[in-house]
Amino acid sequence: KAAQRKLLSLGFWLESPPGKYDETTRQAVMAFQKYYRLRPTGSINTATAYLLEEMTLRVQGKATEGTLVEVDKERQLLFLIEDGVTKYALNASTGDDREYVEPDMNTPGVMLRGTSITPVGTFKTNRERPDGWWNGDLGQIYRPKYFIGGVAIHGSQVVPAYPASHGCVRVTPAAMDMIWESELMPLGTKVVVYGELK
Repeated sequence: KAAQRKLLSLGFWLESPPGKYDETTRQAVMAFQKYYRLRPTGSINTATAYLLEEMTLRVQGKATEGTLVEVDKERQLLFLIEDGVTKYALNASTGDDREYVEPDMNTPGVMLRGTSITPVGTFKTNRERPDGWWNGDLGQIYRPKYFIGGVAIHGSQVVPAYPASHGCVRVTPAAMDMIWESELMPLGTKVVVYGELK
């Protein structure tokens, strides 16, 4: 319970009922571990517990002005920034830079080829789908907010500690619901992607 309160107070978002170690708590712990460059296990080990107790500074993305989203590919984190203040950090999983050949989920018999790259640069959210799950060409995506071509920030059932997507930025469905409900990422929001995969 105390760990959850502390994570939230530092800006690592979770929605768990107090005392229940659910998926959003695990994701918040992972985000905390990534931010402070600990091994991202999602479990509160001795090193994590010590650092969590000692820390008083809130999480901070790079930007100190403006309302935007930052995606740090090196640390695999997403930052929601409002008026220069980082509201939340989320565990994220970006493209893994691998080449793929996979079936098109929407067109039987068609194979899709590409490289799983999350592009670095400054973009804006330009389209979105507010309602539930969608069958993307490369798998199911939840409430996506696209920022370049078919690359979106979206909810996924699988958000590991490492890059694993085809290029999109994955967060949990619960985190994606929070993003929609908080209105921290309306259409036209700046999205800054930086860093290289380790």
